[in-house]
Amino acid sequence: EQTRIHTFIATSDIHIDAKFGHPRFGATLAEKRQTILAMTQAAVQQARTFTDDVEFSAEDAGRTDIGYLCDVIAAAVEAGATTINIPDTTGYCTPSEYARLFERAAGCIGDRRNIIFSAHCHDDLGLAVANSLSAVLAGARQLECTINGIGERAGNASLEEIVMALRVRADRFGADTRIDSTQLMQTSQMVSVACGFAVPPNKAIVGRNAFSHEAGIHQHGVLKRRDTYEIMRAEDVGQAGEQIRLGRHSGRHGFFSRLAKLGLDVAEEDRQPLYQAFLALADHKKEIVDEDLVHLVQGQGPAPSKPAYELVEVDVRVGTGDVPHANVGVRDNDNDTVYRTSATGDGPIDAICRAINAAVGEPHQLVSYSLQSLTGGTDALGDATVVIVAAGQPFRGTGRHTDVIQASANAYMEALNRMHAHRTGSDNIDFAMQGVRGSFG
Repeated sequence: EQTRIHTFIATSDIHIDAKFGHPRFGATLAEKRQTILAMTQAAVQQARTFTDDVEFSAEDAGRTDIGYLCDVIAAAVEAGATTINIPDTTGYCTPSEYARLFERAAGCIGDRRNIIFSAHCHDDLGLAVANSLSAVLAGARQLECTINGIGERAGNASLEEIVMALRVRADRFGADTRIDSTQLMQTSQMVSVACGFAVPPNKAIVGRNAFSHEAGIHQHGVLKRRDTYEIMRAEDVGQAGEQIRLGRHSGRHGFFSRLAKLGLDVAEEDRQPLYQAFLALADHKKEIVDEDLVHLVQGQGPAPSKPAYELVEVDVRVGTGDVPHANVGVRDNDNDTVYRTSATGDGPIDAICRAINAAVGEPHQLVSYSLQSLTGGTDALGDATVVIVAAGQPFRGTGRHTDVIQASANAYMEALNRMHAHRTGSDNIDFAMQGVRGSFG
């Protein structure tokens, strides 16, 4: 089993003053620097007694005197370090400055081809990825980065952005990773759920809007040839391909392309009035979903405002040591009947969703749930988003309320109503058609 020990010490004057102020480290800056050199060598030598793979980092290298940084790096290499990490601990450097650190560092150690230089960048100025890539051009062959760029303060360099930058611009960098990029989206979502930090929709590579197109000119171009507006394939990072979002900026090509994918044929003489009806609907509705399109094509206008199901009663009980229990009453407006059901769950929201499922009785799978606070304070307005899938078709629901359980229940009911509207309003569509991509998010 391969092992590595990573040792580090602060080297910038700011850090030396803050961390090595005690007289035992020396009375002057010059004396303290000599102490740090000795500590660097001692730490690396100690680590080498356990493994031949030792990494050394000069903390806050980005603000360290370059001459002294070279002395520290040379001392670490002489002591047996095999990987030299030059971190921009505070996100202070610009790309050109950071590249020069690696160029100077390489000159400090002579012809030692076995030494690997490593970059570790923080994003305080939004330059972590740019700095990391500049380090590659300057000879770095290890990049320390994180999924979604999570990390201290403003975060670290984003792994997914670095991976795809190296791959898309292989002509520029001449380097690649062995990472399976098709797993990036799934891994990003897993990390987001685990740490509780939502990924911004406009986040490069893994944001839900990273490959979506709403503007008509973009939709027209990408439908004819994807590389007009896409420098990489969405499928290559684990996202769904050709994400045409329909809204008031969408053009005819995007609109009729979506209809074709849904199997909705429109006669040529009906296309212009149908498109005008779509634009009118888009002016009043932020998001146009597939069931809206079905109703437009069938001449019924937008999806009916009265939902098929209404949540009329909610009672959720949670106590220390007790299993969360929910009672709900759901009115089926098709037959004007209220169904009262109950269920338990892993938490109050899980319990209420199970109870609603029992009342509605339509098969589906919950694939995504998120909750965000829109305001501050304990009475903050909660924004819940739910995505369910039935026969490969996604349906999204949103709900807002100061009671997060109520917000979640409202979101779940909206998703279920969209699913029901699609099923009952699209007789000319094979609902079981797999792979139809929804227009959510």
